[in-house]
Amino acid sequence: MENVIKGAPTPGLTYNPNDTVYWDQKALDAEVERVFEICHGCQLCFNLCPSFPALFKAVDGHDGNVRKLTRDETDRVVDTCYQCKLCYVKCPYTPDDGHAFQLDFPRLLMRMVALRAKEKGISLRSRLLSRPELLGKFAKVTPQLANWANRQPMMRAAMEAMIGIHREKQLPEFHGETFEDWYRKQSKPAGDDTKAVLFYTCFVNYNNPQVGKDAVEVFSRSGVALTCPKQNCCGMPALEAGDIRLAKSLAEANVRSLYPHVAAGKKVLAINPTCSYMLRKEYTELVGTPEAKQVGEATRDLCEYLFELKKAGQFNRDFETTPETVAYHVPCHLKAQNIGFRSRDMMRLIPGVTVKMVEQCCGHDGTWALKKEFFPLSQLAGKKAFDEMAGAEAATMATDCPLAAVQFEQALGKRPVHPIQVLARAYRPDGFPAKVDKNEEKG
Repeated sequence: MENVIKGAPTPGLTYNPNDTVYWDQKALDAEVERVFEICHGCQLCFNLCPSFPALFKAVDGHDGNVRKLTRDETDRVVDTCYQCKLCYVKCPYTPDDGHAFQLDFPRLLMRMVALRAKEKGISLRSRLLSRPELLGKFAKVTPQLANWANRQPMMRAAMEAMIGIHREKQLPEFHGETFEDWYRKQSKPAGDDTKAVLFYTCFVNYNNPQVGKDAVEVFSRSGVALTCPKQNCCGMPALEAGDIRLAKSLAEANVRSLYPHVAAGKKVLAINPTCSYMLRKEYTELVGTPEAKQVGEATRDLCEYLFELKKAGQFNRDFETTPETVAYHVPCHLKAQNIGFRSRDMMRLIPGVTVKMVEQCCGHDGTWALKKEFFPLSQLAGKKAFDEMAGAEAATMATDCPLAAVQFEQALGKRPVHPIQVLARAYRPDGFPAKVDKNEEKG
């Protein structure tokens, strides 16, 4: 009982930026002290990310007294947290567990970032990285020039000096024709357009339109015509930068656009796990309306919804070719949604497939790996994932996270595809070299 009382929440407990207590520095300090003491006493997450070793080392350096941590030591804990959410998945003291401690370490640190941004302002780098759509629209005008510049050592050195993007970090390429451009030119996809809408995400729109095209094809084959309502960035980059006002504005715009479709009974299918996490886990409090809550409840990952179609006997399994062996990386933000391994399950429906799972964090984690001071650490953080993907010796690599795909390409020289693209290629006679044995039993 003594431990429960000692770890009980303070009056400063809140993870809701619309709560006035959220912005009270003294209230936050009390919560930080409480949570840091609990984490130091537990240390279950010691090996998940650099943030926890930084915390434990600092507290140990003060003979276990959390109150003696310096501002620099606390800032190091905050800055080395890249919001992978895996500590929340592993923690036994969370709100989702119904525990009295109500501990949410990543959201606490996000609150610390927000108050620091309020006090010190938001850097130019953070402002730019918080607006991926703005960067995409700018690069769309001359994508070849933008891609060329991103590969030039002198340009990258200047970029590092001016805004702090590491010169060696591989950057996503831009496309002149966005997914939005492509979709507007298409005739209506075959299938029922009353079931789901596609949240294709800004990364797919500007940096990898093919994923969106393949998603439309795969769902159409199972009788679902994906429509694409107006949308903008989910707001996670802004939230990570502490720009709560921008994050809320972006979230509110998405809710306004998506809610009529949700009210009509449609699901919202998000391509990027970070975006589906944001819609599901952050919009309810960030936007603070019943409509936002309903949008979150209607949100699905692509393969999560395909699995629902499969259970209902509505998934098309007429595959023509097979990748045989797939090394599949499970993104952290997909794990944090606690939906199971649905991408693995769907790829396993392709006859002759063996899916080798890689559950280690790749170390990219939003904008963190782009930063000059953290890129080397991101490569170290992702080493286990790189080694396991390479060790799988699979001709096809897959991950649901487009930024993880860039991280793997830099480390291994080969970019994984999205699981929806594995399915799309398997439907095609020339998708993979190996043909499907039509006599093989379908699982």
